[in-house]
Amino acid sequence: MAGKHYIFVYGTLRKGFGNHYLLENAKFIGEGFTKEKYSLYATGIPYVVKKPLTKIKGELYEVDNLTLEEIDYLEGHPHFYERELIDVIVNNKIYKAWIYFYPEPRGHLIKSGDYKDYED
Repeated sequence: MAGKHYIFVYGTLRKGFGNHYLLENAKFIGEGFTKEKYSLYATGIPYVVKKPLTKIKGELYEVDNLTLEEIDYLEGHPHFYERELIDVIVNNKIYKAWIYFYPEPRGHLIKSGDYKDYED
């Protein structure tokens, strides 16, 4: 495993949400979206599922091994969420970045693909 990784966050790890503190020392690359379409659901916390509906909006960060391990722990990888490499587009550039998928739909569908649009 290399020392630097790109991670695409779409929920509580984004700026303004409760788990963003884990990315305080990470390098913010920018806001963007997934190249492929997926589905975003939420029950207080968000779940991205491999069911094509819309591009998912989020933030891209460059993280070190320790930060990636801490986020894996938070996300319950690989037993709850599963981390996979996908293409994301930030500032018209394509990056290979880690994202956390959930195996099946759970909760309310967020048609916009943006967790900021979720309301309990």
